[in-house]
Amino acid sequence: MSDERKLSYGQAFNEAVSQMMEADPDVFCAGEDIGAFGGVFGTFLGLQAKFGEHRVVDTPISEQAIVGLGVGASVTGLRPIVDLMFMDFICVALDQIVNQAAKLKYMFGGEASLPMTITTAGGGGLSAAAQHSQSLEALLCHIPGLKVVMPSNPYDMKGLMISCIKDNNPTVMIKHKRLLGMSAVVPTEAYEIPLGKGNILRPGTDVTIVAYARMANEALIAAAELAKEGIECEIIDPRTLQPLDADLIVDSAKKTNRVVVVHEAVRFGGLGGEIASQIQELAFDYLDAPVTRIGAPFSPVPFSPALEQHYIPDAKTILAGVREIMQRNVIRG
Repeated sequence: MSDERKLSYGQAFNEAVSQMMEADPDVFCAGEDIGAFGGVFGTFLGLQAKFGEHRVVDTPISEQAIVGLGVGASVTGLRPIVDLMFMDFICVALDQIVNQAAKLKYMFGGEASLPMTITTAGGGGLSAAAQHSQSLEALLCHIPGLKVVMPSNPYDMKGLMISCIKDNNPTVMIKHKRLLGMSAVVPTEAYEIPLGKGNILRPGTDVTIVAYARMANEALIAAAELAKEGIECEIIDPRTLQPLDADLIVDSAKKTNRVVVVHEAVRFGGLGGEIASQIQELAFDYLDAPVTRIGAPFSPVPFSPALEQHYIPDAKTILAGVREIMQRNVIRG
């Protein structure tokens, strides 16, 4: 009988961490308020009571020190999970992330190993304003040496988090704040989803939608509505943003001949540009229309709920983008 137990996105993260801490005594957690409080979003709840204060460590408010702790601990043989409360706060720790964690293995000729996982909460939708709502994944994906993961559902969250913890390179697990309460079937046993392998959330023939994290779920809503119009969307969830499963995306583009790339991050300089470039380099002759990009306006995230709702792309935005691309055609030679 299949395991039909359901967990929330946040609970799936918690279970992944707990199971890896049970399996490996070198795994420990450190971050602001992750101990008795369980983290600002409760994703570490109960872990300190279970594993003790030496393995679930409350830290001072210093993101640079938190990541520095992780770098030092990992390079000396431990397997730390270090938490930065909000994704916006990675900016405080960029020297440790970019110039230390991402480069040490290279600078030591492959002799150094950094099995460190940085966890953080990204995305908007909670009226947390401009300094607590950003999607900065493109910044991290630009750094050689980092692996960047952004799950769209509880099942992927658990499997990808376990893979992050087991990986011998620095990984960044980005939890989307608006997905923390999302519920789905999650197996009890520990399982891995390979980093760098995307997923076809919905097969289709008319247009490919590439979307991740919260936008993958918005794309599913849009696809259900478009199916009523006779437009069958294939939805690709990259799951891991770095390394990116370009083969899966390009193969889908060759099949459907039209592609819409969606992300919550600011459209300018976002991952949509990179994905569009790879498609035109590897599948240009298959395209019946230019790749369409959907992202947020070039502005800080508004605090006002009404403005924020307008700012962040959603199913309606995706519907409009797909309808537009279906009306466009290019002549292929």
